[in-house]
Amino acid sequence: MNKELSSVKALTFDVFGTVVDWRSSVIKELNELGEVKGISADWDLFADKWRGGYAPSMDKVRKGELPWKSIDQLHRMVLDRLLNEFDISDLSEQEKVHLNKAWHRLAPWPDSVEGLTKLKHKFTIATLSNGNISLLTNMAKHSGLPWDVVLSSELARHYKTDKEVYLTALSLLDLEPSELMMCAAHKDDLLAAKALGLKTAYISRPFEFGPDKPNDATDDMPFDIIADDINDLAEKLGA
Repeated sequence: MNKELSSVKALTFDVFGTVVDWRSSVIKELNELGEVKGISADWDLFADKWRGGYAPSMDKVRKGELPWKSIDQLHRMVLDRLLNEFDISDLSEQEKVHLNKAWHRLAPWPDSVEGLTKLKHKFTIATLSNGNISLLTNMAKHSGLPWDVVLSSELARHYKTDKEVYLTALSLLDLEPSELMMCAAHKDDLLAAKALGLKTAYISRPFEFGPDKPNDATDDMPFDIIADDINDLAEKLGA
């Protein structure tokens, strides 16, 4: 391991897309719902639009157009809009609640549990996600994700990439910036962490948005580690 990283004591992970495969998981749940209810729709497009409504919804909170809302609440707002857009009306409230919690049941990428388990032997490993705590806890139970602690933007009442999220993680873990490494498949997340002095690791997830949509990887990423997956990250950190 690089001597510059020898101070790292803990790793925080983005979750959606970095640790779990949100797109395939949500499409699977939508297809299952369609089969049960006899509903035909472009479920791939539905999943993409559901995820696509996430950032604009957060921005409305940031701008004061909406009060603070958890990601569950924002997901539900987008879901209700999409059900109207796709002309899907034959769902009970209980079915809508269950569908909205599809985000609690996301499956990990094939390397995630193994890689995190390796890292856990050497470092404290934690989430640092915009997902709310109940969502992240349920997901960990569902998918066997071996977190030491679940941290969420909910604790800071801000969303990433607001600096308050990273500073709250540092405070709660009682660490200096050089002792914490942010791990994510998204450059904006890592650049925000890096600006505050955190160490950074980019984890490649080329199929996060589907086989035909590239991720944001480039040749000039200014991060401490560039990893092919979480197993590769563990190897590069000597775990």
